[in-house]
Amino acid sequence: MSEQIEAGKLLQTLSFQMADAVEQAAAAMVQVRGRPRQPASGIALGGEHILTADHVLEREEDLAIETPDGQVLPAQVVGRDPASDLALLQVPGLTLAALAAADSAARVGQLILAVGRPLSGGPMASLGIVSAVGGPLRSRRGATLEQFIQTDATPYPGFSGGPLIDGAGHALGILSTGLAGGVALAVPIGLAQRVADTLARHGYVRRGFLGISSQPVVIPDEQRASVAQERGLLVVRVEPGTPAAAGGLILGDVLLSFAGNTLHDTDDLQALLAGELVGKPAEMKILRGGVAHTLQITVGERR
Repeated sequence: MSEQIEAGKLLQTLSFQMADAVEQAAAAMVQVRGRPRQPASGIALGGEHILTADHVLEREEDLAIETPDGQVLPAQVVGRDPASDLALLQVPGLTLAALAAADSAARVGQLILAVGRPLSGGPMASLGIVSAVGGPLRSRRGATLEQFIQTDATPYPGFSGGPLIDGAGHALGILSTGLAGGVALAVPIGLAQRVADTLARHGYVRRGFLGISSQPVVIPDEQRASVAQERGLLVVRVEPGTPAAAGGLILGDVLLSFAGNTLHDTDDLQALLAGELVGKPAEMKILRGGVAHTLQITVGERR
């Protein structure tokens, strides 16, 4: 009987801890009214900024948010990034403290809570675990997300833009059902904060392109010893007038590495064509006619 009592106390302690975590996160969450039907969620970043999901903003006029104490305030779009399904809003007069970020990255098997504020009044929450952590991920919009967190927590309608939190109420990621056909995914909080910072400065995230089509290929045994890898990317098309053409890539080249990163799959290359590499020359190692070469390719910017 004493063991049952002790187990009951432990369960009650865990239950209270989870409720406290939701309460703490909810203090930095808002309802986002950016579409005619179901409102969505957003988190405070401090100052007048709110981070939410891009796909829930079906209009940029008459945007509004509702704060935890029931105030309805007008909002303006600062910037949007469809690749990560994130958008940054500015809300004049907003004074919410920022939602704290978790000290450590999400781990597979970790107990988490998905939290949203789709209804006026209090928050909603869903319990689950971290099912997977990975990346890059090709989203349904055709863009590449560098990292993602997958969870089995139920993404109730309107949860997009809300946080995935740990047992202390700290954000592990920003939830979205717009990245992979309704699957509950989250953009890791570190990546989400970097996207938000970029949106605050530029209004968009710089994403690059080379102007090629490629496919994974196995490197022949007789060439493998000299390049120290088994796979690469075979160039099957080079668009005229693109960075790839200017840099000297031709049909039939096998891409081995770019900017010091080994290339095994097309997603490897896509993940590199973002942020700091855009507009800068980077070293491309290739196989051409069985001989290794090095080219300098300047990544173009996709608008």
